[in-house]
Amino acid sequence: MTNLVPRQQPQFLGKVLTRLMLMLLALVYSTLSVADTSVWMVRSGTDTIYLGGTVHLLRPSDYPLPQEFEEAYGNSSHLYFETDISAMNDMATQMALLQELTYSDERTLQSVLNAEAYEALAVHLQSIGMPIMMMDKFKPGMVVSTLQVLEFQKLGFTPQGVDAHFHNRAVSDGKQIGQLETLEEQIQYLANMGAGNESEFILLSLRDLTQISTMMEDLIGAWRQGDADALDALFVEDMREESEDLYDSLLVERNNNWLPVIEALFESAGTEFILVGAAHLVGESGLLKQLQDKGYAVQKI
Repeated sequence: MTNLVPRQQPQFLGKVLTRLMLMLLALVYSTLSVADTSVWMVRSGTDTIYLGGTVHLLRPSDYPLPQEFEEAYGNSSHLYFETDISAMNDMATQMALLQELTYSDERTLQSVLNAEAYEALAVHLQSIGMPIMMMDKFKPGMVVSTLQVLEFQKLGFTPQGVDAHFHNRAVSDGKQIGQLETLEEQIQYLANMGAGNESEFILLSLRDLTQISTMMEDLIGAWRQGDADALDALFVEDMREESEDLYDSLLVERNNNWLPVIEALFESAGTEFILVGAAHLVGESGLLKQLQDKGYAVQKI
């Protein structure tokens, strides 16, 4: 199986999970009023939880982070992330990731993609010096994630995004750390990306690769300013039109699974700071709207 891994890939295997692709980084849809911050306080009586919307890949020049993140971090005794970040670099996790993202049966990219998508992918891979046969047993989620990580690297982005930044600090400061879903669950989300719509998924992703530089500049600018309208216009409408299934599986389903975990934290001691991709917080099915609908007081810092 190891001969299927592109030469540039092994050092990134543990980091692919830091984000379930560019779409998950970029998607934000909001019906709430927005101020210049990406951090909220959620209150139940005298209990407070902080929710921070994150970007998972950043450049060194994107630091320092907005002050609101520092305020929430300083006021919190526990940090919660989407999954177990510390386990991502574990060799067993990387092997499990590779196994789940590789076809173990007779399927190949050529057999699951239509002629248009397969040819477009082959042309793109050839342009970066990577024969398509090198990836022929990879599932679409692995193919797209690999290409995006390589593209991000060229643009100067690293996995040291908001989540990794605060995870490292929490470890150093001795704060307690938790997660909203298991690593196995997150691997499955990545493995199932595009399932049933493989050709459309590949074509949409290849198109987005040509726009990553502009998209990320716009995304980070809008994220720092808390400009949900800009994020909505730039990313969400197009993604939902192209792949409603992906939107539902990566955002709606996971938000619904996380909500009871978050609610249970109001009953625990201490103050929690929950850091998840900004797309999960806002929108009709976002965590903020769902918490607000349940009667919790939601306020931007």
